Amino acid sequence: MTLIWLDGELRDADSARVSVFDHGLTVGDGVFETLKTEAGRPFALTRHLDRLAVSAAGLGLPEPDADEVRRACAAVVEAVPLPLGRLRVTYTGGVGPLGSDRGQAPPTLLVAHGEMARRPDSTAVITVPWTRNERGALAGLKTTSYAENVLALARARQGAASEALFANNTGLLCEGTGSNVFVVLDGELHTPPLSTGALAGVTRALVAEWCGAKETELPMECLREADEVFLTSTARDVQAVRRVDDHELGGAPGPVTTEALRTFRERAAADIDP
Repeated sequence: MTLIWLDGELRDADSARVSVFDHGLTVGDGVFETLKTEAGRPFALTRHLDRLAVSAAGLGLPEPDADEVRRACAAVVEAVPLPLGRLRVTYTGGVGPLGSDRGQAPPTLLVAHGEMARRPDSTAVITVPWTRNERGALAGLKTTSYAENVLALARARQGAASEALFANNTGLLCEGTGSNVFVVLDGELHTPPLSTGALAGVTRALVAEWCGAKETELPMECLREADEVFLTSTARDVQAVRRVDDHELGGAPGPVTTEALRTFRERAAADIDP
């Protein structure tokens, strides 16, 4: 039996129910975090809970009770033990009207734990014609309004790729559907600044700190000029890019990517909550 945490207690996932009027379902009024677990331990829990609070504040939702979320995560991980897992924390506006106005109900908190497969060392990506709005109300927030990412990722799958990369409205490299991007130019490591509209990825922040990456505004054309490109995310850690659209990056993972992955694995193993 699979157990989840829903509004204050562990429940059987097959019988747990969220209202059909929950604002997270009807209008995407919610935020979430995805954490990696290894041997029953969530990685970088504090950073993820901090970002959950930032996203909730950005939507005008009440601040999540960090202690409750920690209890929920611990309970679910213990109830669903996995060698490598994906811990999903979802926090929504709760039951509301069938429109954009919020109701008076308390928020909904849902925590679930499922298996996660290790990603290969390298992958292919595509670029898409849609853009991130760096000036939009949701810029930089990890919200449940993910249909744009679903559409872009479906196009990536059609192109035999695992990720799609967006520019922002000014044509600068921004991010993937669920990842941040790093490029190596003339031996130096760069990543787009958050001002481009990119999400403040937890893995991105750690890699930038531990590997000395520079935040640089980059045109999309840099993906074809780069010596190396790699992605970071909770599910990918550090993953080399071997192809962007029809452009092959020979020898992926290159030396800078290989060193970034080694550094990340060593530092993450030494500190479960950096």
